[in-house]
Amino acid sequence: MLKTIMAAAACAGLALGAASATQAADLSGAGATFPAPVYAKWAETYKAQTGTAVNYQAIGSGGGIKQIKAKTVDFGASDKPLNIADLNGAGLFQFPTVIGGVVPVINVPGIQAGQVRLTGALLGAIYLGEIKKWNDPQIAAINKGVKLPGLPITVVHRSDGSGTSFVFTNYLALKNATWKTKVGASDAVEWPAGIGGKGNDGVAAVVKQTIGSIGYVEYAYAKQNRMDYTKLQAAAGGFVDPTAPNFAAAAGHGQWSAAQGFYLLLLDQPGASSWPITAATFILVYKQQASAATGASVLKFFDWAYKGGDAEAAQLDYVPLPANVKALVRKAWLGVKGPDGKPVYTSR
Repeated sequence: MLKTIMAAAACAGLALGAASATQAADLSGAGATFPAPVYAKWAETYKAQTGTAVNYQAIGSGGGIKQIKAKTVDFGASDKPLNIADLNGAGLFQFPTVIGGVVPVINVPGIQAGQVRLTGALLGAIYLGEIKKWNDPQIAAINKGVKLPGLPITVVHRSDGSGTSFVFTNYLALKNATWKTKVGASDAVEWPAGIGGKGNDGVAAVVKQTIGSIGYVEYAYAKQNRMDYTKLQAAAGGFVDPTAPNFAAAAGHGQWSAAQGFYLLLLDQPGASSWPITAATFILVYKQQASAATGASVLKFFDWAYKGGDAEAAQLDYVPLPANVKALVRKAWLGVKGPDGKPVYTSR
């Protein structure tokens, strides 16, 4: 099933639980490719249970933000959370749905998944183009006993506006001072080195086709494509694997109740097992809905996912939101109002 989902996500327009050709979709959304596999699975099940269709285009977080601002979709999706000033300026409300991990993936002959260790500082140096070969002494120093080839490193990055890039570049800026001053953190940066791929699926494809390459993708894409990943150094000092339990360990430190507009990054969280590039993904809707019915339908779908979608999310290696976070979100939904000034949806 996941293979089918991922193939669909690779298309420019991902139809989630699409209605038949003769019936228009009930809801439309667009944005991040990071959560596309789980949104696809949720929408498939939701359509079967309720008859309501959800069409979602996996076009990248930047595209999702643009489309919701242009009011061409019922909801936008972004891995880049908008700060409270940006939300208020656009009249938008955002909330998280699931948590996952951004993973460095490599294509190095003779190297298996998890065999190579990297620190955040070294990862930044690689993406700056400062470290050019896999057997560089700086990499070798923390990978004793690993036979690193003298292959040139080809850096692969996103070519589109991407919340995954926002999370990844924020991590690099956190761990590498040169990256912070020369490149910075955003959903679209001036990459110092490398080649681009569109979407998580595009980066995965380029890495698979390019010997000696390194890229970054959401974990579901790494797993589906059977890609080799690197370990990363956790905040506590040890080296950890990208796994759902390690994403959950990082997520457990998130202070959601103090996050204005649910703006929260889960980078380099405390704990021996916390994956250092953990992130939530977000939905964007208008606080003032032109149609109360449409606004209610969007929130009803995600409330359904909160109540019944955790197992499907976990099967795809996403971490469901903790119950207390879901409760915070449901309470905040009361601020999404229709033309009559009343909340469009109340969870029951």
